[in-house]
Amino acid sequence: MKSGDDSRPAVFWSPAISHDLLRVTRHNTAWLKPGMVAQRAKNRPNQLGSTICRILKVEGRRLFVEGLDAVDGTPVLDLKPWVHEFAPRGPTYQPNWITELMSEYWKKS
Repeated sequence: MKSGDDSRPAVFWSPAISHDLLRVTRHNTAWLKPGMVAQRAKNRPNQLGSTICRILKVEGRRLFVEGLDAVDGTPVLDLKPWVHEFAPRGPTYQPNWITELMSEYWKKS
């Protein structure tokens, strides 16, 4: 593993999760109310998360990444190489409310 590697699936542990803050959707009443496992909110019953990130640099056992959909300092438990054969096979579906929600997610403020 080296810096500049292509995007990699990552599994991380989110100890900062508050089970008191479990929610169903953001504050848009036009969106459907899906169950907890139909969204990616950080306050979830399970403290494991997964996302795709890019390695920026490696210093000894410290790993610096971008695009990790987690709070800064979150422990990364595992990184996998991107393997096309493990990507979804065939068409995928994403509800319109998720597309709308994520439309500006990665834009820098």
